[in-house]
Amino acid sequence: MSQTIKIGDTIPSMKLMSATADGPKEVSTDDIFKGRKVVMFAVPGAFTPTCSAKHLPGFVQNAAALKAKGVDAVVCMAVNDPFVMGAWAKDQGVGEGITMLADGSGALTRAMGLELDLVARGLGVRSQRFALIAEDGRITHLAIEAPGGFDVSRAEAVLAAL
Repeated sequence: MSQTIKIGDTIPSMKLMSATADGPKEVSTDDIFKGRKVVMFAVPGAFTPTCSAKHLPGFVQNAAALKAKGVDAVVCMAVNDPFVMGAWAKDQGVGEGITMLADGSGALTRAMGLELDLVARGLGVRSQRFALIAEDGRITHLAIEAPGGFDVSRAEAVLAAL
């Protein structure tokens, strides 16, 4: 397992897929983070109970409040393919307020050292639940949940950290 990313580190540079209204689109982390203030939160999986009932809806409800505090973009990331992320965005009524980022092979998750091994539960290797704030690609706030937890990565907690 790689070293876990920490405050002061830079978001790894790589290409991922974004779920858009027009279908999957390749996007680079540099394009997302460079010269911008970004909130990114990650979930273990689209359509999973806590992620669908609480985590994503909290950011959907608070997207305008986050942007009012100077955030340029809100990004939801999961180790899922862009088609699943697109369907989840539609199901959750995400709209344009949140960028749905598919880390299909878990490359970014692995590069950040935030893998969650759910192989024993038949879910493969996913992302831990976390939230971060990055300014110009540098992490200024990082909140990683304890296994099974849902507290420090909530939208309200990120809003309080801004």
